[in-house]
Amino acid sequence: MIPTFASRLRQLRLDKNLRQEQVAKLIGVNKSAISTYENNTRQPSFDILVRLATLYRVSTDYLLGMTNIRSLDLSGLSAVSYTHLTL
Repeated sequence: MIPTFASRLRQLRLDKNLRQEQVAKLIGVNKSAISTYENNTRQPSFDILVRLATLYRVSTDYLLGMTNIRSLDLSGLSAVSYTHLTL
């Protein structure tokens, strides 16, 4: 079975020992939004997807099921090239 966004989101929250209320507060949404994402009844906006990826320190590709690698390897980037990636 391919992991879904909802199952990955729930597992990441449980791995961090966080409650839905805590995640909601950290990313600026209400608890019911987190519940709908984890129950696969609603998808987050792009902005919220990025906030979730940042909170859990994973890539958006991982959250969306495009890869099984949780984070990006930035070890080959220099400080100069990294500053061009962040706006």
